[in-house]
Amino acid sequence: MKKWNLVIDVAECTNCNLCTLAAMDEYVGNDFPGYSAPMPKHGHRWIDILQKERGELPILDVAYVPTLCNHCDNAPCVAKGGGAIAKRADGIVLIDPVKAKGRKDLVEACPYGHIWWNEELKVPQAWTFDAHLIDQGWKQTRGQQSCPTAAMQAICVEDDEMASLAREQQLDVIKPELGTKPRVYYKNLWRYSKCFIAGTVSAKAKGAVDCVEGASVSLLKDGAVVAKAKTDNYGDFKFDRLDENSGNYVVEISSGKTKKSVPAKLGASISLGEIRL
Repeated sequence: MKKWNLVIDVAECTNCNLCTLAAMDEYVGNDFPGYSAPMPKHGHRWIDILQKERGELPILDVAYVPTLCNHCDNAPCVAKGGGAIAKRADGIVLIDPVKAKGRKDLVEACPYGHIWWNEELKVPQAWTFDAHLIDQGWKQTRGQQSCPTAAMQAICVEDDEMASLAREQQLDVIKPELGTKPRVYYKNLWRYSKCFIAGTVSAKAKGAVDCVEGASVSLLKDGAVVAKAKTDNYGDFKFDRLDENSGNYVVEISSGKTKKSVPAKLGASISLGEIRL
């Protein structure tokens, strides 16, 4: 049977928050019996965008990651819900607003922090994958509909096809170690979860200092080369997709007959600044 999945491209999210606003527009003050009680006007972010800055001047970047109910296949909330939360055959997880009334304990059941407590109505709530619209024949969610960069895409396919797509596009899920089997996938999640070592190479010639283009740069870990790069026309290089807190590295730079080695200790992303040959 075909099931719903959501694919989010971190590289395309600009933090415009239109998906967040679209969710509020759909659910605030609106009751959808069997799907969800009204979302409160304040306090809930059923679609919440995480932000992370990487690096330091002059080389840095920022990534935005929309997060929401993952509609997990092995959902802890379903296991704890005792019928108050159910997973449909099409992959969508729904909190029954009647059966879940008074069940504040279910908020803590989500390891991703995406069950919200409605104090006024005394009911736990989460993003429903816009199931009430899906059941009317919609092929996309309100968030996807509102996204100006097409960073969000709902896909309804067989599990085998989704697994193949995840491999081909190198899709990841948040906190895979939890074993919850989320149905929300991320493209380019490394821009948020990984870090980099960067720097700028310069040299002095004829009394002037200029950037060095085309210098060979190698990144070594425990004496072994793990990555190679060339400096661009600004003399910049960048080794990305490295694990945070992965420890000591050595950056080796070669330009003509000139060579230089620079140690680097990686916690979070770092810029080594100007490296003069």
